[in-house]
Amino acid sequence: MGAANVIPGVSGGTIALITGIFQRIINSIKSFNITAFSLLFKGEFKEFIKYTDLYFLISVFFGAVVSIFSLAKILSFLFSNYPIHVWAYFFGLILASVYFVGKTINKWSFSTIVFFILGTAIAILISVLNPAKENDSVMYLFVCGIIAACSMILPGLSGSFILILLGNYHLVMIDSVTNFDMVILLPVVLGAGFGLLAFSHLLSWIYKKFRNQTIALLTGFILGSLSILWPWKNVISTYIDKHGIVKPLLQKNILPNHYFDITNNEPHIIAAVILLIVGFLTIVVIEKFAQTKTEDEN
Repeated sequence: MGAANVIPGVSGGTIALITGIFQRIINSIKSFNITAFSLLFKGEFKEFIKYTDLYFLISVFFGAVVSIFSLAKILSFLFSNYPIHVWAYFFGLILASVYFVGKTINKWSFSTIVFFILGTAIAILISVLNPAKENDSVMYLFVCGIIAACSMILPGLSGSFILILLGNYHLVMIDSVTNFDMVILLPVVLGAGFGLLAFSHLLSWIYKKFRNQTIALLTGFILGSLSILWPWKNVISTYIDKHGIVKPLLQKNILPNHYFDITNNEPHIIAAVILLIVGFLTIVVIEKFAQTKTEDEN
């Protein structure tokens, strides 16, 4: 989940849904309520741990945090030097996710089809929105944390891509994580914690009440996000951040042969296709592992 959340266009919630821990994560997060804090203040720590499924939540979020901090520098290097290869791998990863998430729908009906189309349309619309410019004010960073955290646990909506739209992806996920800049990270983390607690209650209720429609909407989100991950892009316009670094502002998806014409460089089609297949197979393996784990527990 941590690895997925670092990549713009990839959602940690998608990985949670595929591996079968999505509902458990939501239930665990929303259990931090008055009852939970009452148990904590009374010193009933065992009951508190059991009520909140704390060990499970710690293992998931600790793994995610370790992954985010360990991958930030690597991804910064890869995006700078091998952007087509990185995007191709994650395009394959998300392409497989559409199938594996969609197949968990118990019954397709008119309403599920409508929600699937709606989810796809919303994700595509988000992908063509113009990004805001970088903003390091404390209140704006807090709001970024709220919005990004909600999208991070929502399959198909990438928290990292939402940060791009908000203008703060490089500031938060690359610069601040790499340099461990707590002035930037602290308000984002506080916002994320608040957003997770508030959003988990709403998402849990919707998921239980309208399960098939919810999954159909999320599958549409995942399908629509593929437009963000298309490997071959042409930078239309750029902007200069506060550090004087030139960054892409608007990008347009193009065909590999057009990319070749523009750059006069090898578009790496064969390597990209291979990595796309590897990304697809990664999800297949994760799905098989999760299925085996569930069968063993049952």
